[in-house]
Amino acid sequence: MRTYLGLYFKVFPKDPWTEILLAQLQNLPFETFEITKKGINAYIKELEFKESLLNQIDLFSNDKIKIELKSKKIPFKNWNLKWEKNFRPIEIDSNCVIRADFHKKFDKKYELVINPRMSFGTGHHETTFMMMKFALKMNLKHKSILDMGCGTSILSILASKLGAKKIDAIDNNPLCLENSKENILVNNCCNINLILDDKIDKKKSLYDVIFANINLNVLIQQIPDFSNSLNLNGDLILSGFYVKDISKIKKKCKRFGLYLTDQKQKNDWCSLKFNYAC
Repeated sequence: MRTYLGLYFKVFPKDPWTEILLAQLQNLPFETFEITKKGINAYIKELEFKESLLNQIDLFSNDKIKIELKSKKIPFKNWNLKWEKNFRPIEIDSNCVIRADFHKKFDKKYELVINPRMSFGTGHHETTFMMMKFALKMNLKHKSILDMGCGTSILSILASKLGAKKIDAIDNNPLCLENSKENILVNNCCNINLILDDKIDKKKSLYDVIFANINLNVLIQQIPDFSNSLNLNGDLILSGFYVKDISKIKKKCKRFGLYLTDQKQKNDWCSLKFNYAC
């Protein structure tokens, strides 16, 4: 039987360092993560783990942060059965519902079948919920779309159902793209192009709308690329950060011709909509 290794990271202070640590861990061959009250739990096959992997995490040498790490061997878990047990359908509005393939049909206008496996994005998290709310209010017909950090490709699939012309879905995790392929197939979407990368290909055509639900530090870093990749009067929808971080996002966006036009808040999380003026 396969044995896994659970690595349990306690992060002090939690904000903003937990988000930064997660972003760095996602570049390593961990299979799944859990965000806890004190930090992050990360799981990897025991045979794939080497101590040298953690040398790639530069936060361990950052004197502004303290990270406590414990690990233990754990028996193989059927992660899919675990989320199936806890995954419930969620209604975004009266016309849109997200469910798994083992749930009964709701007969909504926009009914998304999402089997998340080990990818982020089911609509249950506040950030994904708000991003979908934005998408449902927008006219995406015949628009070119970028879904940055696509996870399950839930936003790409919704954009396709809303009439988008062309969609590029980018993620740096091969497991996410495998999951996305399954979800795209089961939703009968034929205009979504999956790309394994952690940045925008500047040779690609410009986009009318960019969705990016990642984390604060990655968003701040990529805002210049988002600006350069939008058509004039294109829209940028961001989430993955807290309300207290709005000023940081707005300040960086303004430097690159992106002006706030709308915002949503759910609990402590926030989603912002920007328009590219020039």
